Amino acid sequence: SMAGQHALERKIQHFRKEYFYRSNQAEENRKRENQAAILIQSWFRGCLERAYLSHLHKKAIIIQKIWRGFTARARVRQMVKAAYFIMKMNFYEEMAVRIQQRWRGFYARKHIHDFYARKSYMEGIIKKNNFVREELDEICDLQKKERESLKMIKEQTAKVYQAHRLHYLLSTKQVQKLTHLKYKMCVPIEQIKYFGGINDDNMKLLQCI
Repeated sequence: SMAGQHALERKIQHFRKEYFYRSNQAEENRKRENQAAILIQSWFRGCLERAYLSHLHKKAIIIQKIWRGFTARARVRQMVKAAYFIMKMNFYEEMAVRIQQRWRGFYARKHIHDFYARKSYMEGIIKKNNFVREELDEICDLQKKERESLKMIKEQTAKVYQAHRLHYLLSTKQVQKLTHLKYKMCVPIEQIKYFGGINDDNMKLLQCI
């Protein structure tokens, strides 16, 4: 009855207090659990985002590496192609120069400067020069002989003239220290030059008689 009703009311009040207390505790725990869940979710989402960004970064590096390798290989191929083209053109130019040299030499030797004709021409000039030289040597020898003969003729003529001029001395005698200076006979210088210069005979003629 009354006691049971009173006990029941106390249990109900205790149940209400317990329910209110537990509701408050649950509400407080719910806020903490919500904040903890939010932290866990944010951390996990951050890990996912960082992993995704790292994955994207690695893939971007791979793409950049592949692209840079492709562009570098294309540039190297272009450089090799240009270098090969330049080398080929230099080779062709050198070969063209050699061909031009051979052709110009052949054309010059064949049509402009005929080697064999020039050789025969030079041999003819050499023969002619030798012939002219021999003739000149002969002419020089003849002239030398003529000069020597003329010199001998002049000397003989001078001696004959001198003998003709001084033939009277053979029949006269010379007396020392009695001749006068004004009676001295001397041969002129012009005659001495004509006689071939001053020699022993002319020196004798220069002495006063």
